[in-house]
Amino acid sequence: MCLAVPGKVLDIEERDGTRMATVDFGGVVKEVCLEYVPDLKVGEYAIVHVGFALQRLDEESARQTLALFEELGLLQEEFGDPWEAAAAQGGQQAFSGTDGAPAAAVGTTAREARQ
Repeated sequence: MCLAVPGKVLDIEERDGTRMATVDFGGVVKEVCLEYVPDLKVGEYAIVHVGFALQRLDEESARQTLALFEELGLLQEEFGDPWEAAAAQGGQQAFSGTDGAPAAAVGTTAREARQ
């Protein structure tokens, strides 16, 4: 599933003639193209879909939407580790690094794994 997710612009730079931003989606940071919203500024929020900022969003709406997505597990589904998701579907644990330590127990959210 591909969602349009609100994110906060952390920084902006121009790359090869294209305005790009580093955007925080509730703890997940991704690169986003700003060509559809060229006047977006650092600190503002935008709705982002498949790597493109589509429209500006107020902070309260962004926070409420991110909280709801987190509660429903949609952020993990959208931004989670694909290897971890594949392992979970196969009933296995995802492993990180060369020591073979489990990255997270199957079925845990990213937030639970960090705690």
